[in-house]
Amino acid sequence: MSHHEVAHATHHGHTASDPHEHGHSHGLVDESIKRSREGLRAVALSLLILGLAALAQTLVFVVSGSVALLADLIHNFGDAATALPVGVAFALRSASAERFAGVAVVLAIFVSACVAGYEAFDRLVDPEEVTALLPLALAGALGVAGNWVAAAIRRRAGRRLGSPALVADGDHARADAYVSLGVVGSAGALALGLSVADPLIGLAITLIILRITWQSWRTVRGTSGSMQEQSGERREGNHGGLGHP
Repeated sequence: MSHHEVAHATHHGHTASDPHEHGHSHGLVDESIKRSREGLRAVALSLLILGLAALAQTLVFVVSGSVALLADLIHNFGDAATALPVGVAFALRSASAERFAGVAVVLAIFVSACVAGYEAFDRLVDPEEVTALLPLALAGALGVAGNWVAAAIRRRAGRRLGSPALVADGDHARADAYVSLGVVGSAGALALGLSVADPLIGLAITLIILRITWQSWRTVRGTSGSMQEQSGERREGNHGGLGHP
């Protein structure tokens, strides 16, 4: 390298022996932006899956008039609603917004448990005749599949990104999957003439959802710092892989 070339390189702050220095200042997307995009992608994909499942269940509800299926629809629409604060938090790229979103998700799970418990108790006290049992069972199966896939997407992304809110939202979808499983169980019990099993299954589902509520609360309040720290370590590791010794 000539004296003129060395002076030119020194003027720009790096030499030819430091090729990675140029890569740090040009052409890279900020980590917070990449994290925001990945979080929004996970929220949007899971919301699409849940929306299609809820649409199919709505059509079956119109035919069957099942109260159990109505409760499942309430849970699914509630799950869709919890996606909004989580998505906004990722769009804002705000840790504080994510924490508030996580608390909102936990509250939504608790409300789902209350709704499930109320519907189960109401069916125990005042049983109602349900028709179209086969479509009812299929609608419940759709709810199980849709919620379980959405839960897997959210929980996996939440752990990878260090987002307790997204993990808690995945727990909410998983809780709704149990509710949908109860719809399948109710259809089977009604087909066998065991009408009393329908509300009892609903009460059992309520206990499961309450347990998930407690687990989600612990995720949001107790492990948020460690998850975000682990996510930061992973980002630092990826950053170091660009050429640092």
